[in-house]
Formats: sequence, structure tokens, C-alpha cells
Amino acid sequence: METTFELGYALDTFYFLICGALVMWMAAGFAMLEAGLVRAKNTTEILTKNIALFAIACTMYMICGYGIMYGGGDWAPFLGGIMADGATGVAEDPATYAPSADFFFQVVFVATAMSIVSGAVAERMKLWAFLAFAVVMTGFIYPMEGAWTWGGASVFGMYTLGDLGFSDFAGSGIVHMAGAAAALAGVLVLGPRKGKYTADGKINAIPGANLPLATLGTFILWMGWFGFNGGSVLATATVESANSVAVVFMNTNAAAAGGCIAALIVARIMFGKADLTMALNGALAGLVAITAEPSTPEPLTATLFGGLGGILVVFSIVTLDKLKIDDPVGAISVHGVVGLLGLLLVPITGGATFMGQIYGALTIFVWVFVTSLVAWLIIKAIIGVRVTEEEEFEGVDVSECGLEAYPDFTGGRS
Repeated sequence: METTFELGYALDTFYFLICGALVMWMAAGFAMLEAGLVRAKNTTEILTKNIALFAIACTMYMICGYGIMYGGGDWAPFLGGIMADGATGVAEDPATYAPSADFFFQVVFVATAMSIVSGAVAERMKLWAFLAFAVVMTGFIYPMEGAWTWGGASVFGMYTLGDLGFSDFAGSGIVHMAGAAAALAGVLVLGPRKGKYTADGKINAIPGANLPLATLGTFILWMGWFGFNGGSVLATATVESANSVAVVFMNTNAAAAGGCIAALIVARIMFGKADLTMALNGALAGLVAITAEPSTPEPLTATLFGGLGGILVVFSIVTLDKLKIDDPVGAISVHGVVGLLGLLLVPITGGATFMGQIYGALTIFVWVFVTSLVAWLIIKAIIGVRVTEEEEFEGVDVSECGLEAYPDFTGGRS
């Protein structure tokens, strides 16, 4: 019996760690996607943001984020919390895994939420203003809403989302919509890029510099999402859990395919051309849509759910542009608008209620948007959030990093 326990414990822990590594690899996906969709003169800065935010997320979540999220919403520092409960030892529950593996899996989710912000504020935000916000987002804002959802804590002592029928399997709302809410607040404070919108209401397209890189980033994210959703099963050592993992992998892949196909078709109808960027965002939208519940739909249903996400993201990107909300990579649409869709799709096949999903979505969005807006405004008042017009024209690579990504081609400008 002890041998069976030890094997199951070891297998679940190993699986958890591998899935966490896959989610960590999504950081590379975000970096490549964003680097491909910005102009050449802003590439180094976006790459710097992506690696720095990951490091900050890991550190802040270790110092205080994990304790807040799983300590009932209280300020419970990590070093006085999970380490004391055996993060380097053996967990007491025979149905679980090493607590340190849980921390590792959770921390890469925090970094994912923060990565969403990076692309939306690209090409005009000060690097250090962004990193200052990353400290607040990963150390406090995200852990608090995580405490009310996955952490099972009551919301300001008033209600518990789980008791209201809220469910979010792997984070369509808890991770993706939260990141988009923070991004939206930052974009509203920051304003659009120079030349994006004219006084007469015209929208000027600002194409990215490297679509092969953006496509590579999307494939990396698609691959990493198997760890994101598959790891959220939390086990694989039994027949039941192994079957569940296989279903989640299958449905995650199906939804991504459905989203890509749907977005490509809609873009062809709307624009008369096959739009690669819409196809890429469609695949990501399909992944976001299925993330709230990938374990219960049939494969065809998962494909249709992903297709709905792919359709919605095209209309959302076009609508936000008309509203002059400048999001260079479409992050707010992919992760925010479709993240909400993902939550609302759960009751169709999973154990949740529509009202519970609506309460949960409102709680997450209002909390993250309002606190992020306050944080952005404080940062703006102290150090400013936007580079000068001259620096924006020359490219933030030079002004913020002093290093160009493509020196042979840009010459300081593009």
C-alpha cells in the first residue's frame, strides 16, 4: 500500500512539474508573439518586459502572493506559510503532490496573467512604470482575486463564489480576463499610439515587424496550453485522472483549431483577405474559451466553443479599434472578451450556474480593473507612464534599453 502511495505521489508530482514547465514555456510564446506584432524599433523593450515580468512574478508570488491567495485572503507571507507546511517534504494528503510543485505550477499562472498586460501597452509605455505595476499585480491584485476563486475565501466577507455556483477550471476568468482587465486600465491611462487614430476618426493600421515570429509565438502558446489546462486536472496517477487529462488535452487542441478556422473565415468575409493576425488571435481565443471547462465537453462541442471564441475575437478587435482603445496585439479581446465567453460557456456542459458565472466574472473584473486603474494612476503621478513623443517616434528600444533588436535594418527608426 505504501509503495502504491509513493508511486502515485511521485507520478502526480512529476506530472505537475512538467505541466508547470509547459506553462513557463508560454512566457516564450508571449514574448515571440508580442515581438512579432510590434514595430522593429520597439522589439528589444517588449522582450525585456517579458523576461523581467516573469522574474518579478516568481519573486512577488513567493514573498507574499501565494500566502495571500491560499491563506484565506490574509497577508500570509509564503516563507511563513507553505514552507512550514512541508514544501520541501512530503505532503500529508495521500491524494496530492509535493506542495512545492503546487507553488511552481501556481506561480507560472501569475506570470501568464501579467504577460497579457505587456502586449496591450506596447510601444509607448515606460519600461520601469510597467515593471512597477508588475510588482503590484503579481504580489497583490492577482493573489486577492485568486483567493476568492481557487483559494475558496469569501469576497470581502460577503459571499463565496464557489457557493454561488462559480466555476473556472483553469482560468478563463481568473487568469485571462484578470490580465485583460489590468491591461484595459493601463491602456485607458496610457492612451493610443501616435498616428493610430486621426482627428477625423480614421484608423491607421500599424503592422508588426515580424509575422513569422508572431506565428512561432502562437504555436508555442498552443503547445504550452496543454500544460495550462492539462495540469489543472491536478493528478494523473489513476485511471480516472489519466482519462481526464487525455480529454482535456484533446478538447484544448480542438478548441484552438476551431478558433483559428472560424477567425480566418470571418476575416475573409469581412476584409476580403486571409488575415494571418486574425487567424493567430483566433487560435488563442479558442484556447481561452475552452480554458474555463475543458474536461466536460465532447470534442465537437469543444471545437464549436473555440469557434465561437474565434468569431467573437475578430468583432471585438474591430470594435475596440473603433472605440479608439489601442491594443497592438489584441490582448484585451483575446483574453478579456473571450475570457468572459469562456466563463459563460461552462454551464452548458459543466457544473456551474449562469448567475454564479456572472457574479464571478463581475467580481474578478471590477476588482482587477479598479485596483489596476488606481495603481496605474499612482505610478503615472510618481514617475509617469508614457515615453515622450520623440522617444516614441525613435522607438522605445533606444530610449528605454539603449539596444536595438535589428540594428542592421532599423537604424533607430522604422
